Amino acid sequence: MTQEIEIEFKQLIDKNTYEEMLTYFQNRRHPIITQTNHYFETKNFLLKDKKSALRVRYKEGDYILTLKQPHSSSLLETHQHLDEKNFKDFKNSGCIPEGAVKKQLSTLLNLQTVHFIYLGYLTTERSEVPIKEGLLVLDKSSYFNTTDYELEFECDDYDSGKLFFLNFLEKWQMSWNKPKNKIERFYEASPL
Repeated sequence: MTQEIEIEFKQLIDKNTYEEMLTYFQNRRHPIITQTNHYFETKNFLLKDKKSALRVRYKEGDYILTLKQPHSSSLLETHQHLDEKNFKDFKNSGCIPEGAVKKQLSTLLNLQTVHFIYLGYLTTERSEVPIKEGLLVLDKSSYFNTTDYELEFECDDYDSGKLFFLNFLEKWQMSWNKPKNKIERFYEASPL
């Protein structure tokens, strides 16, 4: 089973700030990569009620099924690789593929009584900036009729990471307004 604890801090930014940061970090950032998150949920939004999310991320020819669920002040992510056929079968049938994610999901839901539905997708243009404190990420995300821009900071320690992030925002003359995560923003923009 592939699992990881994700510690990250986020800030929605405007288009101008996003472009300024892309330029500022031009020599240190990785090239922009496009990734698409395909979101799944139960008919009664049981995952949302448990502050969890289920997605398949398509990036550079790879499909990764991920369950995100709360874990103290961070998130526990459970991952498994899918091939294109498994992804399409899941999308069309709502039957979750066998593996680590299904096993972890069974600790949250009675999988005998739930059926998953495909909600849609969110496409992100992502650029990563490795720094000694962790990883800065610049995202431009498009979903339904919405485009937003986000700064993320991923790190290994919550307390030192938060301090770094607050100082970083101050240097860019911003104060922290913790945004809703991508799936929450996706839900709000969804016509469903």
